[in-house]
Amino acid sequence: MTSDLSVLQIRRRFLVLHGLRWLPVGLMIPVTILLMQERGLTLTQIGLAVGAQGVVVLALELPTGGFADALGSRPVLVVANVVGLVSLALLVVADSFALLAAVWALQGVFRALDSGPLESWYVNSTLAADPDAAYEKGLGQGGAVLGLSMAAGALLSGGLVALGPVGPVSALTTPIVIAVLLQAVALVALLALLVEQRPAAGAGALRSSVRAAPRMVGEAFGLLRRSRVLLALVAVELFWGFGMMTFEGLLPVRLAEVVGDPDRAAALLGPANTVAWLASAGGAALTPLLIRRLGAAPGAALLRIVQGVTVVGMALLAGPVGVLIAFIACYAVHGASNPLHMGLLHRQVDGPYRNSVISVNSMVAMPAGALGGAVLGFVGDRAGVGTAMLVGAVVLAVAAPLYLPAWRAARASAGASAGAGRRTEVSGKAPV
Repeated sequence: MTSDLSVLQIRRRFLVLHGLRWLPVGLMIPVTILLMQERGLTLTQIGLAVGAQGVVVLALELPTGGFADALGSRPVLVVANVVGLVSLALLVVADSFALLAAVWALQGVFRALDSGPLESWYVNSTLAADPDAAYEKGLGQGGAVLGLSMAAGALLSGGLVALGPVGPVSALTTPIVIAVLLQAVALVALLALLVEQRPAAGAGALRSSVRAAPRMVGEAFGLLRRSRVLLALVAVELFWGFGMMTFEGLLPVRLAEVVGDPDRAAALLGPANTVAWLASAGGAALTPLLIRRLGAAPGAALLRIVQGVTVVGMALLAGPVGVLIAFIACYAVHGASNPLHMGLLHRQVDGPYRNSVISVNSMVAMPAGALGGAVLGFVGDRAGVGTAMLVGAVVLAVAAPLYLPAWRAARASAGASAGAGRRTEVSGKAPV
């Protein structure tokens, strides 16, 4: 039972499971597109196949969040990991457009189920063990673990490809085989480490949870309507989803423009991405320091502005070294800002609706990212990629004022607590 675990034990289990969740992804990212090309798909077919993931996530994100709130994090994460394992196993042998589209559709189911429950379990379990616990430290460490896992996976993937084919398994397929094994390890670890106090499961409980999921989603939207703070925090994701296309989509084009050779730019991006993920891990590790020095909401607001500045650097610096330094700095800021944002979000959510609200927060970034890709691509075609990146930088930075409601709410809460403490000292009675 989670009540038998200390805050430290809960955090350690969360970090282990979080790292195992992202290590297979780090292995996949460097080789997946090349693997699909090796199996005969055109870039258009690859885009359509990968697009299946986004469609499925958009359709299932909210229902699965409500389902996790109703049934519990553990069963949803178990199903998610099984689906993820099946999708990776299919990727090892998939050699047609239809099979690869099925792989990415299954990955969409995995992502929709996986989005939120582990983090919600960590926060809920931590508060159950100690209602006054500062769980932001664990969220920051989780961001660091994510970055380290992605970097380690990318390095391992590159090493496996460099070793060449292993028997009938091509060099590009080898990292996927290892990712399958690691996904199985993650499933076993999940079964062993993630425990939670929920009502007894069964067919009746399952039917009840399915019926309750839409209500959970509806009440999560009700929280947004009633809370200006929560609504503003979710709105931040709209700006971030739009602006992230600058460093996820436009940077390779910008680097190729600066270097003058797309092949050389691609060669530089491999190690640069590894360093960027390590920088993201370092930024996430600074989360507790930022909270102590600045406070969560002011720190998050400042980082949105700084991230916009780093994108300006990518757009305006002339040489490849300058562009890549700005890119790495952008990821360091991203690693630090995400735990702050998620910590503020969790502070506004009651336990029963935590997964649903996280799903809403996650979901709004997807259409914003699609819009950002279209708009910034259009601007890049008409006015140049540097101009498009400047537009994205402005969008990232103007989200900063949306943290003001959370900052005011934190100050009001601190003032009320201080006032209650003073009254207690004068009267000698505990506050009611």
